[in-house]
Amino acid sequence: MSVESSLFHSLAAGMIAVPAGEIVLRDEGSKTNWKVALAAFRLAPVPVTRELYAAVCGEAPASSAGPRTPVTEVSWNDVVRFCNLLSAQAGLRPCYALGGDPEARDVTCDREADGYRLPSEAEWEYACRAGTGGERYGELDAIAWHHGNSGGAPHDVATREPNAWGFYDMIGNAWEWCWDVYDPKVYGPYRVFRGGGWNDRPRGCRASCRRKSHPTFVVDDLGFRLARSG
Repeated sequence: MSVESSLFHSLAAGMIAVPAGEIVLRDEGSKTNWKVALAAFRLAPVPVTRELYAAVCGEAPASSAGPRTPVTEVSWNDVVRFCNLLSAQAGLRPCYALGGDPEARDVTCDREADGYRLPSEAEWEYACRAGTGGERYGELDAIAWHHGNSGGAPHDVATREPNAWGFYDMIGNAWEWCWDVYDPKVYGPYRVFRGGGWNDRPRGCRASCRRKSHPTFVVDDLGFRLARSG
């Protein structure tokens, strides 16, 4: 089995089934809450690594970080293209229909497709919390690489403690792009990312912390995690 085949097999076999449920999201800026009902879905236990990204795309963004660290410096646009490419290589039906708008306003998601996609932010937070209700699912140093313990760099995935459902690095190491538009009336096409990164202080490393940026934005502590419907 090739390295690429082994990575694809491990990804498919390792996806964690998350049961249907509901969650209340909160935006601290506007001080608003909203409830979201969720169908069952599957989510990868770790963020996409540099080695998986390179196996699918031929190369990963230039970095001194190791192959098992979360891939970063990928835009939201890069990520949806990656999902479609991976789905096609795995013999699955791609979820995304892509247009030519660099602001991604014309991207649509077929949630009935069996391919890989980004989680919604509600799915992300529901999986992150894993039934807990506090700021995070464990003690910060135990579960996350962050400003206080990372040494100023990302670390290999799954080297901190997982949450109760088996998800690693939901808090810290790298922020993770989600599907959602943050607030189109105020921020236009800006997309949500969640979870905190290796250079964040505790306030950024919370299950409820929401941030956003343009779909072309790239930075060295922002990556993504894969979901599938059903």
